[in-house]
Formats: sequence, C-alpha cells, structure tokens
Amino acid sequence: MGRRVLFVQGAGPGARAEDAALVAGLGAALGPEFEVRYPELPNEAAPEAAAWQARIGEELATLGGGALLVGHSAGGANLLMVLARGRTAPEPAGVFLIAVPFCGPGGWDCGDVVLPPDLGTRLPDRVPLFLYHGRDDAVVPFAHVDLNARALPQAVVRRLAGRDHQLNGDLSEVASDIRRLR
Repeated sequence: MGRRVLFVQGAGPGARAEDAALVAGLGAALGPEFEVRYPELPNEAAPEAAAWQARIGEELATLGGGALLVGHSAGGANLLMVLARGRTAPEPAGVFLIAVPFCGPGGWDCGDVVLPPDLGTRLPDRVPLFLYHGRDDAVVPFAHVDLNARALPQAVVRRLAGRDHQLNGDLSEVASDIRRLR
C-alpha cells in the first residue's frame, strides 16, 4: 500500500461530483505510490456537522498514522473541527486545506461548526499544515484565508492568483507540497 491520502469533500448540491474531479487530478499528480481515498459524506446538500465529523473520524481511524489529510471547503472546516477536538490518533503526516471558510468571528456563521479561538494550539505542532485559496473564489471570500491564517499561525499559506473555489481544477500546488513531505 502506498502513502494514504484522505480527501474530504465540500458541501452543497453536487459537491461530491465537482470534487471528484479534484480527487482524480490529485491522484494523477501524485502517482501510483499514493492511495487517495474519497469517502462519501452524508447529505451533502444540507450536511449536519455531527454526522460529517463522525464519518471523518471513522475514516481517520482506518487510515492509521502518517496519513495525509486534504479538506475542501466545508469538508476542510469539519476536518479542522475533528483535529481540534483531538479525535485523531495517531497523528497525520500533513494537513492540506483548500478554500476553507473561516467559521467564527469575522467569518461565517457555520451553524454547529465553530472553530475554537485557540485553534492553532489544539492541532499537533509537529504536523505540517497548508492553506490554499484562490483569489477569484466566488463561493468562500478570499479574506477567509487570512482569517484562517491568523487562527493557524503555523500554516503555510498559498494565495493563488486567478483561481476559483475549485482552484480551476488544478491541485498541482497541493500535490507538490504533499510530495515534499516524503
């Protein structure tokens, strides 16, 4: 088995199908030595945080240590919640968050997803963390990357010019960062 990558999809009608293209592109960019898992999350059109976080937790438990975690949009916000609550043991090898809304003061009201004010200190400090956001994102405002960066000062931030919410279907920066961790 190759290096394990978990991709957590975004939310909204049709999000799984849209993100499937990102998963395929990431898998192709990483090559056969990586296994990219893409579990289906319940009720993507109107997700419930508890159900999504439970499903993410189940996936993390099956992956074991050293997995690489990629979260897109609402999936990334829910992945952060799971990580912040310390539900991941053993530690992942890296966390890669794409176009993630900031769920807290100054950002969005995300219902049951409320990032703790001490978010940065709740994540394992040895785990590399990356934030990616396209400047032309019409779904999650670009300002959210700066809010997330303040909450996660240990993160490497990639602000991508000319890229939309799906990063124009190009996860080459994500793949490059994943490969650098090897």
